[in-house]
Amino acid sequence: MINFGKLHEYKDVFGFFAQMLTYPEKLDFHPSVMEESLDSSHPAYASVRTYWDLMHEYSMEQIEELYVQTFDFQKKSTLYMTYAKFEEGRERGQMLARLKETYQLFGLDIMSSELSDYLPLMCEFLYAAKWQGHEKEAAESLELMIAVMEDGTYHLLKALEKFKSPYFHLIQGLRETFKACIIQEAAAHEHD
Repeated sequence: MINFGKLHEYKDVFGFFAQMLTYPEKLDFHPSVMEESLDSSHPAYASVRTYWDLMHEYSMEQIEELYVQTFDFQKKSTLYMTYAKFEEGRERGQMLARLKETYQLFGLDIMSSELSDYLPLMCEFLYAAKWQGHEKEAAESLELMIAVMEDGTYHLLKALEKFKSPYFHLIQGLRETFKACIIQEAAAHEHD
């Protein structure tokens, strides 16, 4: 189950993850970008700080090259969250359709050229969607989205670890943020 309070509290962080996972631009790495998105009390801070410090060792040209080599030329480190599990199977098409319905439920139309399981798009959605006050109606859709992101980033994290990529720490931070937004089963049962 999702802790909607935490999900709302971390909205800005999802915007940061979306920004870091799209093709890099110089302004993305301005010191204020991280400072405005999360502070040292955030559960992902240590991982994101490691990513941030490592990325600042590269030139902008090297960052662009790293991004392309990591996400565009490696199937194992794709930013499409259902690909590792379903590849091009029929189940993937059904999952993409369900995700697209989630965007539409919140009045967000995605461009037809972009698949609904693209991680930066999903992070942007969690940042921008207005679901407050509609948690009951939104719960199933948001739980599906986070489950897809959680599953997809697990495979992505493993690939990035093998490549010894700085992006490993960013994805680790994203996963730590998900974990903070999920009501753990044991804790949920203690309150029964």
